[in-house]
Amino acid sequence: MVPSASDLLRALVRIPSLSREEGPAADFVSETAQRHRLKTWRLDENVVVELGEGDDVLLLNSHLDVVPPSEGMPHGAFDGYEDDGVLWGRGTVDAKASGAAMLAALLRLKAENFAPRNGRVLLALTACEETGGPYNGLEALRPHLPPLAGALVGEPTELHPCLAQKGMLQLRVEAHGRTAHAARAHLGENAVFKMARALTVLEGLRFEREDLYLGRPTLTVTTITGGTARNVVPDRCEAILDVRSVPVYTHDELLEEVRRAVPEVSVEIRSGRFVPCRTDPDSRIARAVAQAHPAGVPFGSPTASDWVFLRDVPTVKMGPGPSERSHTPEERIELRKVERSAEVYAAVARAFFAGCC
Repeated sequence: MVPSASDLLRALVRIPSLSREEGPAADFVSETAQRHRLKTWRLDENVVVELGEGDDVLLLNSHLDVVPPSEGMPHGAFDGYEDDGVLWGRGTVDAKASGAAMLAALLRLKAENFAPRNGRVLLALTACEETGGPYNGLEALRPHLPPLAGALVGEPTELHPCLAQKGMLQLRVEAHGRTAHAARAHLGENAVFKMARALTVLEGLRFEREDLYLGRPTLTVTTITGGTARNVVPDRCEAILDVRSVPVYTHDELLEEVRRAVPEVSVEIRSGRFVPCRTDPDSRIARAVAQAHPAGVPFGSPTASDWVFLRDVPTVKMGPGPSERSHTPEERIELRKVERSAEVYAAVARAFFAGCC
């Protein structure tokens, strides 16, 4: 008997899988898929499930890792408490609901003897999405995957198709001055004052180009450090800017705009790895999603995801649950939404390979 998406989610939530501890959850996915005669393979704690054969490949992707429990959770983070059709716990929204629904969709397609036309559906449930660190499961997996014709990334969007997401560009701003005794401040040049003037300019900086789904880039200061002692004029001050980028700008273009605005300080890229992404609404995957789930309303997301490692592939981000519950004490999901997502994912696969798109 094919397990339901709800059954799979209950099991996954009860397996603690903090980042770098995804092994038992990956084991569960592999064993479940193999029990239903689906081919699986592993790279580290990333598990791939395959349906079909051929070179026309659709990827379904979500992540197995979760963030640590929050204080004040009304039920145990990994107890899988259920009440009136609602499942509580860490990962119920972000993003085991998507992963469970994707696995259920593949199992259902297999049971129905669905055979993609000269193609394959791959499900990749990966590790270390939540860390933002140097190792990311999907990034590690990409060189081992075949060329992809399209992809679905499972993240909570209330099952609305996300066709664009913002990137994240971190800039390091440095102001340099000249040190002196604070009692003779006129002999020095205060780098903190220089930085303050630059940040005032940047507060009013407006980027002109606007993305259809995401609007304009935004910029904010997140940290600032300067000075070495209470009686010394500081000769150096550093600030970190968080720029949420959009597809109508490259990160290099945003860097140059900031540099032009504040030429008296130095500005360099600290991290530009998370670039913005956008998929053409007329692409094959977007049209398959529209046919399979016409009630979905396309939108743009301010949050980054593993889509950044699929930026060369037409991709739609879509999954059950509201993103606002992610990482919160109130993380929970209505199981009917998980079941509906499994139906939609299966329907997207059928439409993608039906030749209608």
